Amino acid sequence: MRITGGAFRSRSLASPSGSETRPTADRVREALFSILENRYELTGARVLDLYAGTGALGLEALSRGASHVTFVERRREALAAIRTNVASLGVLAQSELMPRTVHAALAALAGPFKLIFADPPYADVQSGVAAEVMSGLARLLGEGSVFVLEHGKKAAAPSIAGLGCVDSRTYGDTALVFYEPR
Repeated sequence: MRITGGAFRSRSLASPSGSETRPTADRVREALFSILENRYELTGARVLDLYAGTGALGLEALSRGASHVTFVERRREALAAIRTNVASLGVLAQSELMPRTVHAALAALAGPFKLIFADPPYADVQSGVAAEVMSGLARLLGEGSVFVLEHGKKAAAPSIAGLGCVDSRTYGDTALVFYEPR
C-alpha cells in the first residue's frame, strides 16, 4: 500500500497484520482523490478520518495539501500502524490521533471540517449501525464541505441526518458515497 499522489506520492504505508483492517485499495483512493480535487479545495483543509485503520485516507489528504488530519481509531494494531505512518512521513505536527470509538470521538469533536472520511466495517453499514453512529456528523461540516463514506457495494447508501447524497461511485466491491450538508 502506498500514497498515490501529492508530496508523498509512492511512499509506502505500514498496515497491521490480520483481517480486521481493510485498507482502501490504492486505485480506489486514486479515483476518490481525483474526484475530490476536481470538486473541492483540499489545500489547507482540516480533515477527519473516521475508522482510520492505517490512516491512508487522511495521509493521502495531507500529501495533497490538507493542513491537518484527525485520525479516529480504537484498535491497538491499527493505532500502531497510524503512528508509524505519521512518523515515517514526518507529519506529526499536522496530525492528531484519537484512540477511541467513533461514537465517543464525534461527541467530543468540534468542527468545521472541510473533508470527513469514514470507512466503517461493511457489516456496520448493512446493519444500520454506521448511520446511527454518524447521525450527528452534519454539525461538523461547514459550507463547501464533503463527507465520504466507503462501504460494500451490496449495501444501500444510508440516509444520514442533515446530509444529502450528491454522488456515488462503485469500484469493484467498494462503493463511495459523497454527502454534503443540507
